Amino acid sequence: MGAFDVRDLIKADSAGTAPTSGEPASTRAFHPLAERIAAMPVKQTLSPVLTEGLVRLADVLVILGVGGLVFAFYVAGAVDYTLPYQVTVPLMAVGALAVFQALHLYHVGALRNFISMAVRIIAGWTVLFLLALAGFFFLKVGDQVSRVWLASFYAIGLVLLLAERLAVSLIVLRLTRMGRLERRTAVVGGGPAGEELIKALEAQRDTGLRICGVFDDRNDDRSPDLVAGYPKLGTIDDLVEFARRTKLDLVIFTLPISAEARLLTMLRKLWVLPIDIRLSAHMSKLRFRPRSYSYIGAVPVLDVFDRPIADWDIVVKWLFDKIVGTLALIALSPLMLATAIAVKLDSRGPILFRQKRYGFNNEMIEVLKFRSLYHEMSDHAAAKQVTKDDPRVTRVGRFIRKTSIDELPQLLNVVFKGNLSLVGPRPHAIHATASNRAYEQVVDGYFARHKVKPGITGWAQVHGWRGETDTEDKIQRRVEHDLYYIENWSVLLDLYILIKTPFSLMTKNENAY
Repeated sequence: MGAFDVRDLIKADSAGTAPTSGEPASTRAFHPLAERIAAMPVKQTLSPVLTEGLVRLADVLVILGVGGLVFAFYVAGAVDYTLPYQVTVPLMAVGALAVFQALHLYHVGALRNFISMAVRIIAGWTVLFLLALAGFFFLKVGDQVSRVWLASFYAIGLVLLLAERLAVSLIVLRLTRMGRLERRTAVVGGGPAGEELIKALEAQRDTGLRICGVFDDRNDDRSPDLVAGYPKLGTIDDLVEFARRTKLDLVIFTLPISAEARLLTMLRKLWVLPIDIRLSAHMSKLRFRPRSYSYIGAVPVLDVFDRPIADWDIVVKWLFDKIVGTLALIALSPLMLATAIAVKLDSRGPILFRQKRYGFNNEMIEVLKFRSLYHEMSDHAAAKQVTKDDPRVTRVGRFIRKTSIDELPQLLNVVFKGNLSLVGPRPHAIHATASNRAYEQVVDGYFARHKVKPGITGWAQVHGWRGETDTEDKIQRRVEHDLYYIENWSVLLDLYILIKTPFSLMTKNENAY
């Protein structure tokens, strides 16, 4: 979506020059400005936690590198005692993290201002070395540490830290202009409460929020069409569609806690989205302990829902998928080659079957499988589920479906396309049904399983909930297991599921035809 201001769009709209897009509009009738915002190109935002963590890592590498290189070129081989150096360099790296954190040098807002950042780095680095000198004095090891090494470590380290932070500042400024470091935010609830919240947020510096609009189910005088300069773009139902298309990061409710019934009704619609949901406590008369709140700048909010698998967890899961997925692809390539030959020899038609399915955040993805049905009977829309002794299934298809070998090409989705994970809720075909009813009509909150990337195998599959869903209970239990996985994800859980999958394929395949 890039960096933009909704109020600029309002001005452009009133002048008759609002930007347009050639992308198809949603079937849902949006507010005209909501359509324009939703039609804008959306760039993936970068997590502030991840950004700050990478800067910390860069600081540590610079300090360890400088200390080690100066030691290698000047001290190594010239002294009998190397322990003071081996201890001092890591301690300086850890100490720098603590001092720089105390000086607020890791906040994204601070990373944008190089001059202010440089002054604080000089002060913090100098204080850290003064503390090191004091430590050497009190421990009586000053005569074991080279003064030239210490002075060089200080000077070269300071220069490289400043150079690193200059590069970081330039990168952060560029990412900011591109809209990659903003948190796209919607406010729920208009009127005075919404206006006060928006003003309070805009009074904060460097919150990284970009308000996209206001949503409210009320259509009377209590909820005007313009709130603090931002347009009311629709109702909560509109917000669900808007959030998916614009990839919102945050929704803040301004409703009072006393409006319990109204609040729960809205949350029931929004909790299926992969976004953070907060309840504003800015104007609430009910006060909790300070640690009960999280803060956007200085504005207190109560955490209602958090996006699952966020920040560093995304990186860990991505690495897990790429490394383990690549190893699995290599190890299983002989089996996949043999299967491809068997499919080709068994019946005419392509070896691979491509099907559109729901992916993360309800996005359409194309998944690969070995073809298991006769080509002329292929069902790309999954209008009819495969049942026991289904005449559409080939001889080879019957075996590879029973053993789930037909799913192995999805390793290509994991390793190369990145639209699947090794472990996660299985991606269902778009028109899949249970008892002739669409899954989302059977299970309340069905789309909450799309808050994370779908997987080749999952918690539901290793518990036997795979294959045909001819009854509503089967899809209900499958979704319950998917939601459990989302709420309890960890790398160890992924590893456990992968290890258990082969055994469950052999012992819990009664529904796989």
